[in-house]
Amino acid sequence: MTNPSNPPVTPRYSAAVELARDLHAADLRKGTTIPYLSHLISVSALVLEHGGDEDQAIAALLHDAAEDHGGVATVERIGADYGPRVASIVEACSDSLVEDPETKAPWHERKVAYLAHLATTPDDAVIVTAADKLHNARCILSDVRRLGDELWARFNRDSGHAGVAWYYRGLAQALRPRLDRLDAGAMALADELERTVAAILDEVRRLHPDLDAEMARFEQT
Repeated sequence: MTNPSNPPVTPRYSAAVELARDLHAADLRKGTTIPYLSHLISVSALVLEHGGDEDQAIAALLHDAAEDHGGVATVERIGADYGPRVASIVEACSDSLVEDPETKAPWHERKVAYLAHLATTPDDAVIVTAADKLHNARCILSDVRRLGDELWARFNRDSGHAGVAWYYRGLAQALRPRLDRLDAGAMALADELERTVAAILDEVRRLHPDLDAEMARFEQT
């Protein structure tokens, strides 16, 4: 749950920016030359802008650290450096904690499990998850308008346009009731996520009129 009585940032936050930069130094946004750090800073900014406290903003900077760089060992490192609350949020935001990202479970299996997991995600992690998904959704919307079907080559080969649409629709639906139970800042995140996902679906339907039938395949497998 957000805690606006906490000071927004301290030197802990600056140190977390440096850790995120170090862990993701070689990472780029999918299919671009944009440093991955841009996403992490954007997610952290969304958390702060919607009432999150410093722990949540730090977790936002590090939300992909364990999933992409070291798994459980990285969660433990984050816990040692920033405390168990930050570590638990990072863990809750991860859809895999295997040490080697190349050994992750198949895309659809991970996404089905993650959508189910959102029903019991700790309140502290929900705003971080929503900020992450909102920033990703904003980027997808911008890119699909600019690139059309060329965009989907960036994503997992098992997803494609229908899988991405199915997953983000599921995220918006799963996060809405969780965010509504928190506060006005969280509800505003839910509103924007829903609007952005609806716009993505409209763009994809324009290119693929049978999108709803295609998405249904992901519900059945």
